[in-house]
Amino acid sequence: MLSLEEQNRLRQSFQRRHPEWRPATEVFADLVRQRLKPNSRVLDLGCGRGGLVEQLDYPLDQMVGVDPDLYSLRRHRLADGESPLARVAAFNQALPFAAHSFDLVFASWVLEHLQQPQRDFAQIARLLRPEGAFVFITPNRRHPLAMLNRLLGRFNAMQDVVVGRLYGRNAADTFPVRYRANTAADLRSLGAAAGLTLTEIHTISDPTYLAFSDAFFRLAAWMDQRLSPSRQIHLVGCFQPRD
Repeated sequence: MLSLEEQNRLRQSFQRRHPEWRPATEVFADLVRQRLKPNSRVLDLGCGRGGLVEQLDYPLDQMVGVDPDLYSLRRHRLADGESPLARVAAFNQALPFAAHSFDLVFASWVLEHLQQPQRDFAQIARLLRPEGAFVFITPNRRHPLAMLNRLLGRFNAMQDVVVGRLYGRNAADTFPVRYRANTAADLRSLGAAAGLTLTEIHTISDPTYLAFSDAFFRLAAWMDQRLSPSRQIHLVGCFQPRD
C-alpha cells in the first residue's frame, strides 16, 4: 500500500483532472456538520478508536461513542483529557439509551457489517428526536470491489491475508462484511420499515481505494469512469424521521 502522502498526491492529481469531484469522506463530514446545532446531542455509532468525531470541534460532553469492541473503546484517541468522550460498549441492536435521546447519529463504515440491519435501523429510529438525522458513509454493494470483497468474505482466512497485505490492517481490525444495507434501494426500504426517510443519497467514486501503486490507481480511475453513477464505490447519505 502506498503511504498516506502518496495517496494524497494521487487524490490531488485526480481532483485536478476532475474539479467537480470530492472525496466521499469530505461529503460525509459536511453532511454531519450541516446538521450540528449548538445544543445537539450526538451519537457516533461504531466509533472504534476515533474518526470524524476528532475533527468536529464540538463539545465532547454533548457526544457519545458506542461500539461493541471494548478493546477499541479503551484505546479511543479521545479517551483522555479533562473532558473525555463518553463511550459505551454495546451492540447496535440493543443500544442502552432512552428513546429520542439524540439529535444526530452518524456512522462511518458500519452499515456494511450489519447482520440484521432492520433491527439496527429500528434502534436508530427509536433514538432520534423528531427533527433529528442519521448520516452514514458505507461501500456500495454494486461496485466491483465490493463484489470481490463479498467473495473473499466467504473465505475468512483468505480475506485476512489479502486485507493485511494490501491495506496493512491486522485480522483483529478486519470485521466480516455482509452488505445487507448497501444499495440505495436497500437503504430506502430499511429506512421506510423503521419510520425513516432517505432524504439525501450520493454515490461517489474514489480511485484511491486501489492506491497500491500508480498503475493500480490509473486502473481504478479508468474503471470508475466506465461505471454508471449507481455503481460508484461509496454511498453517503442522510435519513430523517418520517413525519
